[in-house]
Amino acid sequence: MIEGDRELSAMIQEIWDNDVNRLRPGIDYRISLQGKAGDLTGLVDDNDGAGLPLFTFVDENIFKKETFLAFISLLDNYESDTGEPEIVTPEEELENHKFLDSIIKTPTMKIAHKYLVGKHLSPEDTTDFKKQLYHIWFELYARRGSSKPDSSGFEHVFVGETRGGHTVIGFHNWIQLYLQEKLGHIDYKGYSVNANSPQPDENKHILALQFSWKNGIKPKGSIFIGVSPEFEFALYTLCFLTSPNERVKVSFNIYDVEIVCHHHNQKHIGTTYPVLVKYSCFGNRVRLSALEQKGNANYAVWLVVTPANIN
Repeated sequence: MIEGDRELSAMIQEIWDNDVNRLRPGIDYRISLQGKAGDLTGLVDDNDGAGLPLFTFVDENIFKKETFLAFISLLDNYESDTGEPEIVTPEEELENHKFLDSIIKTPTMKIAHKYLVGKHLSPEDTTDFKKQLYHIWFELYARRGSSKPDSSGFEHVFVGETRGGHTVIGFHNWIQLYLQEKLGHIDYKGYSVNANSPQPDENKHILALQFSWKNGIKPKGSIFIGVSPEFEFALYTLCFLTSPNERVKVSFNIYDVEIVCHHHNQKHIGTTYPVLVKYSCFGNRVRLSALEQKGNANYAVWLVVTPANIN
């Protein structure tokens, strides 16, 4: 790992540690991986590896939190078909700003902002930083094959789009996946894995999967599960602004991950998502972040765990 990626990994680890709204697998939510998704032949999948939904339980009380509420309010603001021009109403623009206002106040975004300011990549003023985020994520542009503004980074990554009525593109967010599955619009077809990728785990926060949505198929997608909207926003914004590369290798918690981040005209996010490379268990030892102080003695506490216990 090169020095720049090491530094970015340390920053993402700090953001992960401060993601206070992250859900706990097996407690706040449960998923059912079932079988491996089949290989697609043309546009027909004759080998559905999952007969049941992916999500078996989500504690929806988390959706009452400010950032989740603001995020969910944005999910119905878009036309999914690429080629269909997007029209942003004043109410929708207000919702965009409300969402940014909510996440900028969180520890994860404050950490990311401070780091970007130190790198001279973002303005120090919070209002100007919010304008930068709006430009990167919410300004419309014409996606490939369209002559009119029909897409945005936010729509593609967090909401999802369809192309030609057959293919799902983008759609890398677990909250949207859960809500659409709950409505009966998602057919989860199983997890995706190849010879070089680790086996998926229901107690981990990254999953590659296949599903259909709105009569289209997502042959292989990759998403974080259970993380907060502000964590993903901070992570992807960091990768977009700090790295000219379209694949950034980072390590945090127990995950070695490539963050794919395609730029659109070097101004906006085209797409971005995680690709799990391997689980890194650090010898199955996790050092607790806080030192317990008693009198003049400092105690560094170590906890021996198995990978399934880390989230």
